[in-house]
Amino acid sequence: MTHLDSPATRALIDTCAQASLDLLQANLTPHGILAASRTEAAVARRYTRIFGRDAAICVMAMCGSGLPELEQGAVASLDALAAQQAANGQIPKYVDPEGQDADFWYLGCIDATLWWLIAVDHVRRHGSVGPAHWGGGVRRAIDWLLAQEHQHFRLLQQNEASDWADIMPRSGYVLYTNALWYDVKRRFALDHAEDTLYHFNHLFNPFQQDLPEYHRARLLRHYARRGRQDPGMYLSFVNLSFVGDEGDVFGNVLAIQSGLADADMARRIVDTIATAHASEPWPVRVVLHPLARDHDLWRAYMGRHQQNIVHQYHNGGIWPFVGGFWVMALAQLGLREQAWAELGRLARANEHGDWRFTEWFHGKTLAPMGMAGQSWNAAAFLLAKRLLEGSGAAW
Repeated sequence: MTHLDSPATRALIDTCAQASLDLLQANLTPHGILAASRTEAAVARRYTRIFGRDAAICVMAMCGSGLPELEQGAVASLDALAAQQAANGQIPKYVDPEGQDADFWYLGCIDATLWWLIAVDHVRRHGSVGPAHWGGGVRRAIDWLLAQEHQHFRLLQQNEASDWADIMPRSGYVLYTNALWYDVKRRFALDHAEDTLYHFNHLFNPFQQDLPEYHRARLLRHYARRGRQDPGMYLSFVNLSFVGDEGDVFGNVLAIQSGLADADMARRIVDTIATAHASEPWPVRVVLHPLARDHDLWRAYMGRHQQNIVHQYHNGGIWPFVGGFWVMALAQLGLREQAWAELGRLARANEHGDWRFTEWFHGKTLAPMGMAGQSWNAAAFLLAKRLLEGSGAAW
């Protein structure tokens, strides 16, 4: 049965699309889009802020929606983040809607700047602003990122727990971050994009036959391969003598979406994720092999509030917003029937709890966890649907 043969699934997808638009409108303030609906829990956990990464994903969905309130909200969200940009160019992890607070996390928040740049490019191309809008902020943001780029690998370096997976022990060269970096390089025509592509594929996929040219890359490859089997996907991070082979779904999906994975690697990634049943019953579990307390990479902070234990949060929980990117990657590879089926599953996840738009679910019990009314769930769903329908620019 194809998606077109299932009126009930199509009706659910359409209902989810309308509910997604309604949620974005409900979570919009005059200064930009909040990460989640305003509840007592969300206020206590500061989800009623404009987050760099969350807002950027929402901006791409709001821009092109055809709804004036959301179109204006897309620009306002980027403006709010730009207004609190650090003097060195870094975009904050989040800003207060009233402009009173800008947070830069414990060890920095490298991906907020990357996502902001991606959203800026998207709105410049598909919104109502001109190509020079946010020009000064863009230059400073790019300069800040370039200051963290290795001068031979042309990959960004970062601290532990300083991206969206902010209580995972990924550090050094991180897959997710550098997939975004390559996308930024292509969008803004930055130098050395081909070097980034080359070293990305040699560092994060050290099991291929082709040896890297640089002798330090060969040593990193040696450490990465030692005692490991080819996981069928990119490593989540590479540091000097330790790496992440837990199976980072989001980073691998973004590698497909950003054009870093060739056709063969992209299909291997999809097959690996599918074989692990990571999208069942809802897309998608963000780690294929969660880190237990006895794992070498386990950190004490992962157990704080029992939050990042096995099958929870970033350590194997189901995140519907990442499910939207999974659908987009499938569509990009021409796997349209599979993508439509996954979009139906994603609609079901957002519907759970009377359209709760749950932040994440326990990877085994499916218990709803985190905040309700998660804006980027709605946004990623709309982007995936838009891409499948060919009804506008999604990425």
